[in-house]
Order: sequence, then C-alpha cells, then structure tokens
Amino acid sequence: MTEQEINQVITRQRKYFRTGATLPVNRRINALRRLYAAVSGHEKEIHAALKADLGKSNFESYMCETGMVLEEIRYMIKHIPRFAADRRVRTPLAQFHSKSFVKPSPYGVVLIMSPWNYPFMLTLSPLVDALAAGNTAVVKPSAYSPHTSAVIADILAQCFPSRYVAVVTGGRAENTCLLKEHFDYMFFTGSQAVGKEVMRSAADHLTPVTLELGGKSPCIVDRTADVKLAARRIVFGKYLNCGQTCVAPDYIYCHRAVKDRLIKEIKKQIRRQYGKEPLDNPNYGKIINEKHFDRLLGLLDESKIVCGGKADRESLRIEPVVLDQVSFSDAVMQEEIFGPILPVLVFDRLDEVIRNVNAMPHPLALYIFTSDNRAAERVLSRCGFGGGCVNDTIIHLATTEMGFGGFGESGMGAYHGKTGFDTFTHYKSIVDKKTWIDLPMRYQPYRWVWERAVRAFLR
Repeated sequence: MTEQEINQVITRQRKYFRTGATLPVNRRINALRRLYAAVSGHEKEIHAALKADLGKSNFESYMCETGMVLEEIRYMIKHIPRFAADRRVRTPLAQFHSKSFVKPSPYGVVLIMSPWNYPFMLTLSPLVDALAAGNTAVVKPSAYSPHTSAVIADILAQCFPSRYVAVVTGGRAENTCLLKEHFDYMFFTGSQAVGKEVMRSAADHLTPVTLELGGKSPCIVDRTADVKLAARRIVFGKYLNCGQTCVAPDYIYCHRAVKDRLIKEIKKQIRRQYGKEPLDNPNYGKIINEKHFDRLLGLLDESKIVCGGKADRESLRIEPVVLDQVSFSDAVMQEEIFGPILPVLVFDRLDEVIRNVNAMPHPLALYIFTSDNRAAERVLSRCGFGGGCVNDTIIHLATTEMGFGGFGESGMGAYHGKTGFDTFTHYKSIVDKKTWIDLPMRYQPYRWVWERAVRAFLR
C-alpha cells in the first residue's frame, strides 16, 4: 500500500469506530465466531504456509499457532459479556448520593505489528483481544513470512470489511508509513531495535503502546534438579521452531556439579527427539532466511561444540547445537541467539546466578530447574524477568489465565485472556451524581462548620 492508501484505511476505520458499530457485545462475539470458523476452515492452508515459511510440521503448527488462536477465541467468546460490563465500585460518603462505576471502553483504531517466528499466532492472538475489547484494527504481518501473511490477509478479508479489520502487507516502506499515522493504540511484537522505533513514533501522538520484545532468557539448573527431566524439557523448549522462539531458553546456567551429566542427557534427548540426523527429520524446521542463517553460523565457536553443528545452506537448516566451556564474554552471549544454539555456563553459588542475571538486560523469560523450593523462591523473587517456569520451559505463555509480557528491555505490557482484553481497553471511572440532594459544604463561601464536616467525611 502507498502512504495515501494507508491513511485512507485508517480514516475509514476511525469513521466506522465512531458510529459505535463495534461496541455491542453481541457484535463482538459474532465477529469472533466468524474468525473462529474461518481459522478452522483454513487449517490446511495455514499449516501449508507455516511449512513453507518456517518448515513447521502440521503437529507443531497446530500446537503452537492455530490451536492457541482458537483457544484464545473460545475464551473471549465465553467471557466478553462479563469483561465488557460496567463494574460498580464503592462510593465515598462525601459523594452522597451517587453511584460509582468503572466502564470498559475500547481505545479505537489499533495497530498490530507482528513478527515472523510465530507469524499466525502472534498476529491473530492480539487481534482477537483487540476485537473482543471493541476496537477496529490494522494488522501488519511480517514480510519475512510471506506465505503466512498472505493466508492471514485472505482469512481476514473473508471475515471483515477493511473498515473494521485491514491487513497491510509489505516491508519497511509500509512499516514506515504506518508508524507515521495516528493510532489510538499500538501493539508491537519483534526486536528491541524496531521496538524503540515504534515507541519513538508513538510518542509523536502520545499513543499508548505494548511492546513484546525478547532477550537472553536464562535456564538455571541447580544441583538438586532432576537432570533427566530437565534435559528433556530444555531440549523441547530450546529447539522448538529451531530455537526461533522469543521465550526459548537462550542459555543454560548450570551448577558445576551436574554440568557434565546434564550435557550427556541433553545429547541423548536431542537424538531421541530429533533423530540421529536432525537435518533429515521432516518435522524439524528451518531458519527463516539466509541472513539469519549466516548470523547464527557466525556465533559458533568450533572449539566449544560438543553436540551437533552441521548445517545445510540450501534448506537453511542447522542441527541442534550444544556449546560447552562458554563464558559471558563469548560472542554467543552478546546477543539474543534466536536459533538452535545452546551455550552452557556454570556457577558455584546461587548468589552468583542472581547477581549475573540481574547485571544483564531484563530477559523476557527465566527458567529454573530445582527440587529446592527455597532456591526457586530466591531466584523468582530477586531476578528481574517477564515470566517463566519452575521445572519446565516456555509453557507459561500457553494459558489464557495469565498475562504474557516482559518489562524493561524485554518489553512493556502484556496480553492473553483477561489481560489481553485489559490491554486494548481504557477503563473510564464514572460517578453518577443524583440531583435530588446537593450538599452545600464544597461551595464557597467556606464556613468552619463545613470544614468540620469535610474532615469527618474524609477520615
């Protein structure tokens, strides 16, 4: 789209929103039902697109993308009537006689910019929350996942007129045009660098934003951990989608006493889950493009590879890699990996872990494997991070009952379930004052008797 066409889309959406057409709860529910039917009906096309863009299997595509979107829609359809209802609150005696309530209200026209790594789920899930809250939406999927972006555009065009939901495809030029526009809310998932640009653009119009970014998410394994189970769950979380997951364990921070045993078990689990030759496994995905493929190969130190490392440029696939003898000064520890490379670092004391994790930018996730509840509590309480798990990885984001998001360098704001509805909602605080009585104490001229009454009311 050109800059003028994008401006026209936003103008039409703002005009449509101001008619009040998106406000009735039954219309929101019907909109989500249409979307549910369309996603269910196009499951094969969605999964084929994800296979083309990222090499995902049908099972992984449903588990991590289509199924999660459908669950978000079901949850919202069930709960919108309660979420959207006015909520009575207590009225202070000083405001007698009044009724006080909180009124959930949509922001208006929202922008949703999504990444390429989970291109369907990370586009549709925030859209579901935005529509449930009563907004219109302009959706901008990633240019790096063109097949999925095309399917998204087809599905949303079938479900909604562009004055309600519009899709803008393309790359940097379209992103630049969108960021110049005045939206009522902006929701971005992606890199920290682009997140900063989004925030700078939002500042021009004082537009509220949610930023879902990333970071180097640590996976702490202490000496009391169930090492076999830890290895199994770490391998799942790390190499899912070839490591291209914003909450994947970025590195293992392991107690020195169990490090060798853990690496041995991780090697076993890689072979068990991905086979002797992972590059021949049809259910093992690929790196999104050659640029990221080369970046990942540049992070490998051949002298520290203890597992994997084979790569196929033609298919853009890299075997699951484990690196040993890694320090915080190594190149692989200077950026978010976002690929199938797992460095292993060691510690001797938990205080050392807490100090070093807190010395780095706040990660989006943190994982700790331990049988010591006190150790888990110390880490969870004293380390700064977005969310995480005890004795597992990544599953904390797969629930509608908790918000998902980061803070600081890993983002701001959260979504999923009720938290997602709240993200796209402004809560108006209203006092409905009755007219049959009007206490004189607040009006001038002030009198000592009224001051005494005010002091009594405001104790």
